[in-house]
Amino acid sequence: MLKVGLTGGIGSGKSTASKFFEKLGAFILDADKEAKNLLEKNEIVQHEVISEFGTDIINTTGKVDKNKLARVAFQDVDHQRRLNSVVHPYIYDLIDKTFDKVLNDGKYAVFIIDAAMIYESGYDIHLDYIIVITAQLKNRMERALARKTLTREEILKRIEFQWPEEEKVGMADFVIHNDGSEKELNDNIKSIIKKLI
Repeated sequence: MLKVGLTGGIGSGKSTASKFFEKLGAFILDADKEAKNLLEKNEIVQHEVISEFGTDIINTTGKVDKNKLARVAFQDVDHQRRLNSVVHPYIYDLIDKTFDKVLNDGKYAVFIIDAAMIYESGYDIHLDYIIVITAQLKNRMERALARKTLTREEILKRIEFQWPEEEKVGMADFVIHNDGSEKELNDNIKSIIKKLI
C-alpha cells in the first residue's frame, strides 16, 4: 500500500481533492482534522499546550479554546513552531497506527495523508509520493473567504507561515493546478490515481 501526502495552501482546494481521491478508492487520513480532535479531546495534549502557552488560551470549562489558541499560535513563526512541536509527534503516532491497521485490512492500494504542513513538518521523508494542489492567490482567497471562518488578514497570515507554493511545487511528485472547474480537478485526480495503482 502506497503512503501518499496530499498538501496545498489554504484555499487551494485540498479538501475537495481529498473527497475525490476517497471516491476513487483511496483511504484518507485528514491530519488537520485529527490535530483539532487531539486539541479538543486528548487531555495530555491539552495539558502540554497549556503548559506551552499559559492559561490565557483556556475557556471557562478549563479546556483549550480554539480561537484563543489560534490568535496566539498564528501571531508569528516561533509560536506556530511551538504549537507544532507539541501536536506533531501525536499526529505522527496516529498516522503510523492508522496506516498499520489499514495495511492489515488489505482493502486499499493507496493511503493518503491530507495535511497542510507536510513539508514544513518534515513528514515528507516518510512518504512514497507527494501531491501538491496549487491555485492562483485570488482563487485561494475567494475560496478561503467563502468559508466565513477567517478574515482576509488572518488568511494572509496563515499563507505567510506556510512554505511558498513554488517551493512545494518544485519538490512534488505530482502537481494539480486547481484554477478550473471541479470536473477538471476530478479528471486530474483520476489520471494521478491511474499512475499510482
